[in-house]
Amino acid sequence: MRAAVLASGRGSNLKALLEAAERGSLPIKIVAVGSDQAGAKALELSRGAGIPTRVFPSKDYPHRQAQEEDLLIWMREHRVELLLLAGYMKVLGPQFIRQANFPILNIHPSLLPAFPGLHAQRQALEYGVKVSGCTVHFVDEGLDSGPILLQEVVPVLPGDTEESLARRILEAEHRLYPEAVRLLVAGKVKRVGRRIQLLQQEGSE
Repeated sequence: MRAAVLASGRGSNLKALLEAAERGSLPIKIVAVGSDQAGAKALELSRGAGIPTRVFPSKDYPHRQAQEEDLLIWMREHRVELLLLAGYMKVLGPQFIRQANFPILNIHPSLLPAFPGLHAQRQALEYGVKVSGCTVHFVDEGLDSGPILLQEVVPVLPGDTEESLARRILEAEHRLYPEAVRLLVAGKVKRVGRRIQLLQQEGSE
């Protein structure tokens, strides 16, 4: 499956996806990587892997809709069948979601629906939860509100800081995201309203 990735930062989840694809455990081809940040390390990583990249700086567009229209054109040019958000720090608008003719996945560093949005690890520590984790979900028109595909629990340890918790959650993300994508591409994901059923084998219910 032809996948595009949008990332705003260092690209560690992109790297995990690329490594899984190279091992043959993830049947996708990442055909394009985009970012809203020209200095994103994810772009450097992609260029090193020979993947076409493009920057869509917000300052170059009169409004978000124009930026997202450009994104859609770019994805159609690359014949994208799947969009993966990997640390992309902009919320995709309702019109983009409606016009995209491919699934969109995101990974978030909390056990949604708890602690959506920015600084999820800080939110978890301030709330005093005993466990946190990460969630792979389908993207809908809300903020981190789409149907949940997979989650992994990460314990909150005594003395954890935002940085130490974030590091351990990131390790879980690197396992969870490729597995979620693999299940989707293998046809083992069935959506029933907000609920996601994971099929045990092809064609099973």
